[in-house]
Amino acid sequence: MILLLISVALAVLPWLGIAWIVLSGSATTVDGLFMVLILLTISGIFALSAVIEFPRARRAAAIRAALGPMQAAFSPLRMTASGATISGLVQSVQFFEAHVGHPNKSVVTLGNGLGGSRILVLEGDLRNRLPAGKRLQLVVGEEDGSKRLLAAERF
Repeated sequence: MILLLISVALAVLPWLGIAWIVLSGSATTVDGLFMVLILLTISGIFALSAVIEFPRARRAAAIRAALGPMQAAFSPLRMTASGATISGLVQSVQFFEAHVGHPNKSVVTLGNGLGGSRILVLEGDLRNRLPAGKRLQLVVGEEDGSKRLLAAERF
């Protein structure tokens, strides 16, 4: 919604420059004509951006209204006997090798399907265990001061 408002404002703003060029009488010079063309191009680009953004903003507002404020956000971590449980769509898993003597880490990005995401940093190489694009329920526990993936189930 903010992007739509900014695009509309930036599409209208060059018209003030065009009005100033016309009122100052320099619209008939070569410099004035080129400046008018440049300002019209800038205005057109931002207007096109606003036209493209308008359906997205309406769709996002309809989803937010349908789901309500509590369902649009992530569900809180549920604590179980074995650890914390979180569910979501696996967007990406990035693996980082650590120095000798330190554990390797995987950075897991989970999405909620509405554009929001949550990042988890877990110990070990999880690229094969957590395929991107799958909806999973993860059980995360803390052992020896580091977070580890205890279980991953599809739902």
